[in-house]
Amino acid sequence: MKKLQIFEGAMCCSTGLCGIGVDPELLRVSTVFNSLKKNGVEVQRFNLSDSPQEFVDNKVVNKFINEKGIDEFPISVLDGVIVLTSKYPSNEEISNFLDVPMSFLGGARKTYKIKGVPKSIPKSGDCGCGGGDCC
Repeated sequence: MKKLQIFEGAMCCSTGLCGIGVDPELLRVSTVFNSLKKNGVEVQRFNLSDSPQEFVDNKVVNKFINEKGIDEFPISVLDGVIVLTSKYPSNEEISNFLDVPMSFLGGARKTYKIKGVPKSIPKSGDCGCGGGDCC
């Protein structure tokens, strides 16, 4: 079975899913990797601030950093070969790289409609609070 690794720049935590402004792309990659692991597929993510030794030990990544620096992170490595730089692979690319069905990447996104909620909520003043008082 193939092995996909993603080497990322320094982030606040191992997944980058912390703080108040979560990047939806990081959430997607984290969700996809969790689903792949549950299906027995070997995938790994390495964050420069949490796993710097992985960047040193991986000869392909180390050479890339020495030649180009870290401006082209994230780097996707498939079986020891860099296959993508400067962006995270799409779900389709991940499926193709690993030769796994899309179902291994997790279910399709679900959308929900909440009944009784107006399409736009009227604002009171400039802050959006009800009753004319700002929060």
